[in-house]
Amino acid sequence: MSERNDVRETELRNLMAGYIDKMVWPTLLLLLVAKPAHGYELIRALHEMDTIEGDLDPATVYRNLRRMEEDDLVSSYWESGAAGPARRLYQLTERGELALHLCVPLVDSRKDSLERFLHNYSAVSTDIGKEKPPNE
Repeated sequence: MSERNDVRETELRNLMAGYIDKMVWPTLLLLLVAKPAHGYELIRALHEMDTIEGDLDPATVYRNLRRMEEDDLVSSYWESGAAGPARRLYQLTERGELALHLCVPLVDSRKDSLERFLHNYSAVSTDIGKEKPPNE
């Protein structure tokens, strides 16, 4: 891989690291790698996957899709339907596919941190609320 590609990959990894906590971007990328989709389909699938922390209203999803489009992770175009108004169809870009692959180690690291926290908590949780022996 060239130095230029290394820099791009590092920038993209740093960008995605900022969006790991709530899992909106990684999950949208995961959904779009399977197939292009309309916003309402993505919203429904996000609720079904149950990977997002916190409230997930449609405005939040569309706002994130716009940001992802600005960062060239997704692209969209208006699709005319036989019935009803035109709808925006979102699809993954090459950069978005790379971002998805770069998310996996970030998510895995987050999972490991959470597991370590739970392990450490379970080690001390039986002592919580017990009286401590007086200092001698």
